[in-house]
Amino acid sequence: MSELGTVAWPPEPIKTERLVLRESEARDRSAFIELLASPEVHTYLGGPRPRDELEREMPGAPERWPGSFVVDLDGAMIGQILLRRATGHSRPAATGKADLGYLFLPQAWGFGYAAEACAAALDWFDGTLPGEPVVLTTQSANVGSMRLAAKLGFTEVERFEAWDAEQWLGLRSPVTPSA
Repeated sequence: MSELGTVAWPPEPIKTERLVLRESEARDRSAFIELLASPEVHTYLGGPRPRDELEREMPGAPERWPGSFVVDLDGAMIGQILLRRATGHSRPAATGKADLGYLFLPQAWGFGYAAEACAAALDWFDGTLPGEPVVLTTQSANVGSMRLAAKLGFTEVERFEAWDAEQWLGLRSPVTPSA
């Protein structure tokens, strides 16, 4: 995965009804560790990373890169949205397109935060890089992510086997700029 190209980064924080999408800060370090070490979060992502390894390796201020948004609720990180270029994707239908990814802490599940945050990130993307399609890959067994993909307008391109599980690749057609 690589950056989004000539996108000016960071953008102004993106505010929704309940959330703020912003760049990471030093205060987010413990939430990032929790997110990456959570067995629940990584059920469909190959498993969590060891907490002690994360504590040792994660810098004081989590890395910042274009397309990486912290999802903030009332001043605390509850998740992360990633929009990156899928340059090394194994599926030809995804190669070179922007790829949407998201991770949320388990205590934030079930409140619609992922849908709200992803929709806001996609709106930002459409305004910043109009006319570009976006892909999303998830395990087909991940019912919540499959529902979210449909809600966000992704349609199935293909299913394939990877990491010992069936994967689902969806495409969100580009939003055409208004004349």
